[in-house]
Order: sequence, then C-alpha cells, then structure tokens
Amino acid sequence: DLDNLVHEDYESVVEILLDPESTDETDMFELYRHLPQAESPWNVLHAQTDWIYRMRNGARPLQEKMALFWHYVFATGASKVEQSSQMAHQIAMFRKIGMGNYRELLIELAKNPAMIFWLDNQLNNKRAPNENWGRELLELFSMGVGNYTESDVYECSRAFTGWSFESSIPAQPFGQFPWAFCYRPEDHDGGEKSFLGHTGRFNGEDIIDIIVRQPSCAKFICRHLYNFFVEEEPQVPAWQMEPPKNPEAIELMVETFVASGYEIKPVLRLLFNSDFFKDATYRKVKSPLEVVVGTLKLTGALDQPDPDWGLIGLEPERMGQNLLDPPSVEGWHTGKEWINSGALMKRVNFVADYVRRTELPGNRRNVQWVIDQSSNGNTMSAENLVDHCLELMGPLEVSDTTKGNLYADAAIDGDISWQTEDGKTEMALRVGNVMALIAGTREYQFG
Repeated sequence: DLDNLVHEDYESVVEILLDPESTDETDMFELYRHLPQAESPWNVLHAQTDWIYRMRNGARPLQEKMALFWHYVFATGASKVEQSSQMAHQIAMFRKIGMGNYRELLIELAKNPAMIFWLDNQLNNKRAPNENWGRELLELFSMGVGNYTESDVYECSRAFTGWSFESSIPAQPFGQFPWAFCYRPEDHDGGEKSFLGHTGRFNGEDIIDIIVRQPSCAKFICRHLYNFFVEEEPQVPAWQMEPPKNPEAIELMVETFVASGYEIKPVLRLLFNSDFFKDATYRKVKSPLEVVVGTLKLTGALDQPDPDWGLIGLEPERMGQNLLDPPSVEGWHTGKEWINSGALMKRVNFVADYVRRTELPGNRRNVQWVIDQSSNGNTMSAENLVDHCLELMGPLEVSDTTKGNLYADAAIDGDISWQTEDGKTEMALRVGNVMALIAGTREYQFG
C-alpha cells in the first residue's frame, strides 16, 4: 500500500482515503466460494470472518475503519440479536453511509432491525412506552449524560412508538430470512410532546432533527472521532465531568461538522490534515482487532481464502474483543483497558507467531526491504538490523532502555551476512526474531 501511494503528497493520500468509491469493491465471492457460511452467516463467527476478510484484503480501508468506529459508538450485540445475519446487515449499513450525513445515519440506525431488537423498540407502543432506545439514543449515541432530562427520555421514546420490524420466518430448515423495518401507525403516539425545549406532535425524525441541532451533539460525536483516531480520551461515562484533552481540536471539528450540515467526511478531512493528528502518531493502544488485522497485513498472511479464515474471528475475542458482540450497549472500554496479563500474552504471541513465519509473502518482502537498506555490501550490524525492524513495525520510537535491550539481544549472534544461501536463511530468521521481540515491547503494545 505504501509503495502505491509514496508518490502522492499527503493531502492527496487523504483524499484517496476519503473517496472509497474510487477503488473497486472487495471481491467477496472468492471467499464465499470457499467459505459459503460467511455470505449468509448462521453464527457470529461467520459474520466476523466476512468483516475481517474485508478489513484484511479490501481496498477501502477507511470505509471499514469507519464502520468499526460506528460499531463502537452504536454498540449492538449478537448475543441478544440472535440472527448474526442482522449484525452483518447493520455493519453493511455503516459501511455504506458511515462517512456521509450523521442525521441520515441516525435515522437509518433507528430503522435498523438489529438495533430495534437490541434496545426493545419493537415493544415500544403508545399504551406502554419502552424507554430503552430513547435513553441510549440520547445518552450514548448523540449527546451524552447531562444534556437532557428524564422527561426528555420519555418524550423521545413516545416519538419512536410504532417503529418496529417484521418478524422473520423461523430459521429452520431454510436458513435465516432478513428482518425488515416497518412502521405500525396503530402503535404510534401522535400526541403533543415537549422535547429539549421544543413542543409539537413529533415523530422519530423530528426528534433526530432536534438532537443534531444541539451543541452537545456535535461536541459528543467529534470527541468520539478524536478518541478513535487521535488519542485516548477518558471512557465515555466520565465525559460529563472531564473535559477533552484537546479542547481546541474538538472545537475546530465541531465548527466543521455544523457548517457542513452534519457531514462526517469534512470532519475527517480536517482531522487527518491537522497537526494534532500528525503529532499523535502511536499515542494509542491498538485494539485486539487492530493487532490481528495489522499483523496479517504486515506479514502478508491470509491474503486469499484459506482454511484458517474459518477461525480467525476467534483471535480478537481471545484478546478481549468479541467483534459484533460488545459487552453492553456502552461498547468496549478502550485504551489501556485493552491490556491485562492474559490479553497481553495473547497479543504478543499472536504477532510473534506470524512475524517468525519466513514463508509468508509479507515477511519475505520485509526481509528483502531490510537487506536493501544495507550500505555495507552483504553484511549488517545487529544494531542496524534492530533499527530497520523498528521501522518496519511502525516506524516505532522506543526508549533508550528498550533499544539497548533489543541491541544486546540481537548482538548475541553478531553481525549478519547474506552472501550464501545459508546466510539468507539466517537473515530471514533473525529479522523474524527481532520483530517478535519488538512485539513484546511496552512501546509496541501501549503506544
């Protein structure tokens, strides 16, 4: 990817990322021919396979990254939704419009059967309003705690009465049939409502129109984007009490968001071109999913259908992130909370196992790249070997202590030469071993 983009200037690369439609869609049929379960997933592992394959092999990385971002914000879990195909449909919706207009995204979210079922809005009717969707819409999806009252939650819920979905045919023996949004006028409360200082016979779309005009909404979404792409903020429940780490950056993003009519793409353009984004490189802890996908890309593993795809969705779960099944509607706690003793061991071992596999195409390219950096014929010092591997794994800056430990370990076997076939084999092994050591450093795991 870097080789293809190296001749573009920075701003042009940003525009390429922001225009996913300019590149071909991922050819999923190659996967489906070998693993047909991924096309109409019966369980969450099949749906995970479909999505991780797109992340690993697709040519639209930011589109997938934004789908993941909205999955974090609008956390919905397969453990309750029951139909994994509905989770896949929700992610497809994020993929399609996740870089578009936020108001339109909220409307589609409110009509999404997986979300309706996740927050029980099919039980929300004028005779007995159910507040689950209304509360989370305000608390976790748009504004945050402290910017609305309990009365606003109730009135919001009234406006979404009748927003439901049609039940599907039972799964057996024909497979899972899609759910579809439906509006049940007989269940809708058409009476007058008072919401966030406005009064009228509001329906769900009216409520969303009011929400997106609130200053707290723009700040809430922009802070989420900053947290996801730039640096770790406190966990969301603390936002009412703790200010943003970079209020000026958030304000710039808010101004762009509002001026554009609540469009996401202009905010991303501002963010990626900003100094605060460029200066924050490697300030974040990788999520388990980022560890897995990044490692597959780095090593060239699973660049096509392979039997291992059937189980790759289990790897992030083993590190603490069960994709498509977050622990609650609040989603995952990120940053350093990704790391505990068990998860750290699995993260390090996963990366180390892959970077040591000398037969993988990406690792062969990595070895050749290290060789190409030599300015001393067919030999290289242990220190230079470490420096080049740090460049491959990041580029990654480490402390003097970490670098000294890496130098000392690499120096045990002395300088390296690749003049013979045995030397070339040894070179590949040593590059893999150094990269495996780097995977265990504090800097690689914690940013």
